[in-house]
Amino acid sequence: MIRATNLGLRRGVKVLLQDTNFVINPKERVGIVGRNGAGKTSLFALIQQYIDADSGSLDIPSSWRLASVEQEITDRDRPAREFVIDGDTQLRQLQHERTLTDDENGEQIAVLESALIEADAWTAPSRAEQLLAGLGFKPDQWMLPVGQFSGGWQMRLALARALMAPSDLLLLDEPTNHLHLDAMLTLERWLQTYPGTVLIISP
Repeated sequence: MIRATNLGLRRGVKVLLQDTNFVINPKERVGIVGRNGAGKTSLFALIQQYIDADSGSLDIPSSWRLASVEQEITDRDRPAREFVIDGDTQLRQLQHERTLTDDENGEQIAVLESALIEADAWTAPSRAEQLLAGLGFKPDQWMLPVGQFSGGWQMRLALARALMAPSDLLLLDEPTNHLHLDAMLTLERWLQTYPGTVLIISP
C-alpha cells in the first residue's frame, strides 16, 4: 500500500500539503482533483521521487514497478509501434541481451529465451498495435516516426507507452486531454482489467 504520514510539501513559499495522512490500498483506483496549482502534479513528482517531501513520509513498496506518461518526448525518430513497445524496459533489455549472446552459448540462450517467453515477447508487437488502434492510430501510421505526429498525437503515443509497461502503480495526469470518445472508452476498458493501483489526476 501507499501510506502518507504527516506529509508536508512546499513549492517556494506555497504550502501544497501539510500534516497530510492517507492510505491507498493495492488495486485501488484513486482520482485526484483540485484547482490548477493545488499540487496534484507535484504529488506525482513526489511519488516518482523527482522531488523530496519537506516533512513527514510517503511510503511505497520498494518492489512496486511504476509507470507514468512521459511529458517530454525526445526519441522522435523511433517508429511509433517500437516507441510504444519500448515502454516495457525489461523486455527491451532481454532482447538486447539476446542479440549480444553468442549462438554457441546454449545455456545462456535457453535462459534468455525462457525469460522472453515469460515477458510475452512474441505478443508485444500485437499488444502495441492493439493499444495504437484503440487510441485512434491507423495501421499505416504504426511505423511512422514519432516526430511526424502532432503534439496531441505524441501524447497519445506516450500514453500507449505507459500502458505497455508492466507496472504495479500507474500514474495518469489528465489522460483524456487529447483523446476522442472512442479512445476514452478504450482507456476505460483497459483500466478495468489493469491489475495494479491507479492514480488519476482529473482535468
